[in-house]
Amino acid sequence: MNHAQSLAVFQAADLYVVITTAFCAGRTALAVLEKTLAAGVRLVQMREKEWGGRALYELAREFRQRTAALGALLIIDDRLDIALASGADGVHLGQEDLPVSAARIIAPELIIGASTHSLEQALAAEAAGASYVNIGPVFATQTKPDAKPLGPEALGRITPYLKIPWTTMGGINLANISQVVAEGARHPAVMSAVTAAPDPRTAAEALRQIILAGGKK
Repeated sequence: MNHAQSLAVFQAADLYVVITTAFCAGRTALAVLEKTLAAGVRLVQMREKEWGGRALYELAREFRQRTAALGALLIIDDRLDIALASGADGVHLGQEDLPVSAARIIAPELIIGASTHSLEQALAAEAAGASYVNIGPVFATQTKPDAKPLGPEALGRITPYLKIPWTTMGGINLANISQVVAEGARHPAVMSAVTAAPDPRTAAEALRQIILAGGKK
């Protein structure tokens, strides 16, 4: 798919599930991926910050095979080289990763996401060529314990100024997802709320229902 086609799939998706082996409750990332896809999730990020290049590539190829079979998008965290080599649909970049502008030159047809923590960062990422921005952490999260939560109300202060799609992440779970959906979140991103759940499929289905219902439980 080219960028426009991939972005159309992104816009049509709802729950965004980020999968990291360390947060899969002893299961493999692939096992959790299969349950996530079975729940109807069509937007997945593979996030393994501590892995070497070869292991990342091999896992990404497995993720690609499974997501492609169901028409789901695959985003790779941090590593543009792995995203390109594995045939993924996109890459997600943090503030300390390769600049969005440089990634866009290298990969004009990839979805490029950017982590942002303020209006200024979100607008800068948009101007640099990001396909979407993630705003967070919205709640306290174990993946970024030192980061100050922005609170769901921050979405209302940031998102009206954006012309590109946006996601939000950080401590989102079944108990609070309705708060970010009420602020306009169409693609809330979660990790342990799905990956560490006793049944990832059931957890993902429950979260999707709230998004599709517009925040109503």
